[in-house]
Order: sequence, then C-alpha cells, then structure tokens
Amino acid sequence: MTREAIGTGETVELAFANACRELGVETTEAEFEILEMPVKKFFSRKPAKVRAYIEENKPAEEAASYLKSVLKEMGLSNVEIQIEEEEAGAALTLSGEDIGFIIGHRGETLDALQYLASLVANHVEDSYYRITLDVGNYREKRKETLEALGRKMALRAVKTGRNASLEPMNPYERRIIHTAVQTVEGAKSWSEGEDLARHVVIGPEGGERVQPRRNDRRGPRGDRRGGGRGDSRDRRGPRSSRSSYQSASQAPRSEGPKTDDPNTPIYGKIEVKK
Repeated sequence: MTREAIGTGETVELAFANACRELGVETTEAEFEILEMPVKKFFSRKPAKVRAYIEENKPAEEAASYLKSVLKEMGLSNVEIQIEEEEAGAALTLSGEDIGFIIGHRGETLDALQYLASLVANHVEDSYYRITLDVGNYREKRKETLEALGRKMALRAVKTGRNASLEPMNPYERRIIHTAVQTVEGAKSWSEGEDLARHVVIGPEGGERVQPRRNDRRGPRGDRRGGGRGDSRDRRGPRSSRSSYQSASQAPRSEGPKTDDPNTPIYGKIEVKK
C-alpha cells in the first residue's frame, strides 16, 4: 500500500519537505519523484513540484507472507491465502492440496499458526489487529459442534442436577459454549482452571441437587432390620438382598461424561471434506 502527497516549493528540497509534511512523516522516511523542476522567468518563477510517497505494509499482508514462509518449511509451497478485511482485523483463508493436516488435533495447530500470524500483524499495526485463520471452513464446523455440545450438556445438567466439566478450550471456544448454554432454561456455565487447563463447567442454576438413594433397607418380607425374627435370620449368613445393597452403596457415584476421552465423537477432530 502506497501513501503519497504532492508538494510545491521554490526548490526541489522545499517541495519535497512540503509533501512530507502533508504525509505526516520526516523527509528521511519517504521517497520522492520530481514532477516539475523550478523555472525562472523574467518577472515570475515557476515552483518545483515533487511527489513524496511511502510504502506501507498492511498487517494482513505481512501475516499472510509470514504464514507462507512457515508453511513452505512444512512442505506446503503452493498454498493460496485469501485475505478478507474485517473490523479491527482480517480473516485469512488457506486453500490448496493436502493442507488439512495443519488443522491439527481439535484445531490446535491452526490456533498456533493463527497466534503467530497475529503477533506479526500487531508488530506492523500499533493498535490491536485481530487475525482469524481458517482452512476448509473448519471454524464454522467447529462452532456448530461446540454449540450442539453446549446445549446437550446443559440439558443433561438440568435433567440430572449434576455439574459436568468439559475439556480445556481456548477463550474463543469457551465463549461459544457459554452462549449456547444461555439458550437452555435452568442451566448455567462458568470457567475454571488456569492457562491451558482453563475449561467450562456446566450445571443447574440452583447448584447441584442431592441425589436420592434408591436402595430400600427393608427385608424380603417387609420387616425392618434391627430386631425381630427377620433380623435373627439375617445374621445367619449373607443374603442376596444385603449383598446387592452393599454393592450398590459402595459403587462410585456418576461424575458425568469423561470429556478427556479422545474416542468421544462430539469432541473429536472435524474432518475436512476434500
């Protein structure tokens, strides 16, 4: 991107200085082109005219150039990067043959490349410049998956009265989950953990409910244990009802889905259609 200004003056030097003043830069920061030399006439003087210009690197273009150099080292030399300017940033869409692998496990490689590209873009631009990186519409597919996950876990939390912790996610994905949970009446969500372990917890609005015990302490004939003939018979040896009660009472209570299970489809990597 080139910014330029035209300046005039009695000399070329003055014309150049005036043009740089219009650009808001020092003369050492700009290049110039002489459009007209000063001409002296009998009773008048024609001023010099100079075009001053500076080449500006756009943040998105710098980020795209950097990404191409990184991808070339990864064995991808023919990657096309489409730049779409957005408010306070740009969306970079990568396309080419066999580039699906740069998405990585649950988008981790793509997120890392996006972070590096953002560092380059913000080095060029003084204010914050947001870079979004996408391959094969992965971001939209991932968003839809997370929205479905958030609603599903919110409904389960309302039904069971139990909290459930999701896998660690980046801030962008956690916001998607929080937004989805808000659409389910009676459910709430919050974040716990630090740094890379930061994750979303989903639970009922009123907090976890105490789960009722389903085991009955009555004997097979309706006799309450603690006295009588039924109690004396129970002491003769282990009964099937007592054994079943003990095994049920000793069983661990359900703690919700194991979100770190890589075989759970809804948490898994979204394959890119080729």
